[in-house]
Amino acid sequence: MTGPREQFRPEDHDNEHFLLTSVVGSYPKPKWHDRARELFEDPDADFDEHNWEEAKDDAARLITQEHERSGLDTVVDGEMRRNEMVEYFAELIDGYEFNGRVKVWGHNYFDKPSIADEVEYGEEWLVDEYKFTSSVSDRPVKVPITGPYTLARWAFNEAYETTEDAAYALADLVNEEIERLVDAGCKYVQIDEPALAQYEDDHAIVGECLERIADGLPEDVRLGLHVCYGDYSRIYPEMLEYPVHEYDLELANGDYEQLDVFKNDEFTKDFAMGVVDAHVAEVESVEEIKDNIKKGLEVVPPEQLTVSPDCGIKLLPREVAYGKMENMVQAAREIEQELDEGEIDVVGGQTASAD
Repeated sequence: MTGPREQFRPEDHDNEHFLLTSVVGSYPKPKWHDRARELFEDPDADFDEHNWEEAKDDAARLITQEHERSGLDTVVDGEMRRNEMVEYFAELIDGYEFNGRVKVWGHNYFDKPSIADEVEYGEEWLVDEYKFTSSVSDRPVKVPITGPYTLARWAFNEAYETTEDAAYALADLVNEEIERLVDAGCKYVQIDEPALAQYEDDHAIVGECLERIADGLPEDVRLGLHVCYGDYSRIYPEMLEYPVHEYDLELANGDYEQLDVFKNDEFTKDFAMGVVDAHVAEVESVEEIKDNIKKGLEVVPPEQLTVSPDCGIKLLPREVAYGKMENMVQAAREIEQELDEGEIDVVGGQTASAD
C-alpha cells in the first residue's frame, strides 16, 4: 500500500525531490474565538448561534490561510470548530454521555465521556468542516479524525463487554464518516490514535479497526495514522501491516531516542516524522529542523518522508506555532534542493553529507 502521495505535490514545485509538508491538526485559536464562545455560552449576552457560527468560520478561514502563508503543501483549519479530540466526537455520536470533568495534566481538564449505550451514527461529524476549508483554500485539505480505539479507551465503557467490542463498533462509524468525506471530495484523512502506544498487546485491535475503516475506500484516498506519547517498540514492526499509507509519529519531543526502533526492520510505508517539538514554546531554527529531517532520512528515502510537527500545536503561543511551521517548510525545501544537488546521499536507508 504505497499511497497516492504525488497528488499533493504542487504543480509549481521547484525541486525534483519532494518532501510532503503537513501538520497534525490542532492550532492555537485566536483569542477572540474563545471570547466569542464565552459570549455564546452566556445566556445574558446578545450573541446567538448564528454569530457563533460566523466566528468559527472566520477563525477557520484565518488559520487555513495562515497554513497557506507558511507554505504547507496540505492544510487543516486548525480544528477551530473542535474543543477536545474525544469530547468533540462523543458529543456527535449517539450512545455517549458526559459525567463531568477530570484532570488530565497540569491545569488541563477533560470532560471524559461514558459509552452508556450502543453507539450509532447520527449527524455528520466533519463534512461541513471539510467543505468550508476546501472552499477557502486552493491547497489539498487533510482531515484529522480521532480513531475508534482512542474514542473507546479514553471513555468509560458501560455498554460493551470489552474495549475491543466498543472500538470495533466505533470503527464502523468512522468508516461511514470517511465515506461521506470522500464523497465530498476529501483525499487525505488522518486517524489519530494517541492511545495506541500506551497499552501492551492492543495493536491487533487497532489493526482490525483500521481494516474496517479502510474497507471500500478508493485507492486515491490517502490514509494516515498519527501515534504519540508511548513506546513504539510495542507496536513496531507489527503496525506496518495496518492498511494505511502513512505513519505520523512524535519523535522530536523525545530527542529521537526511539528512532532506532524503526531501523531494525525496513519501514515499508510513508514516514511522517515530527521535526519540531509541539511542547516547547520556542521556534527551532531552520538548520536545527534540517538536522532533524536528516534523521528521518536514516529510516526512509525522500519519496517516503513527510515533514510534520510532533503533534497538534494548539497549546503554543500562536506566533510560535506559525514560526515553527514556516521554518519547517523552509527546512524541507532546502533539504530537497541539497538532495537535488547531490549534497545528501541516501544509501541503503542511511543519510550522510557528500562532504
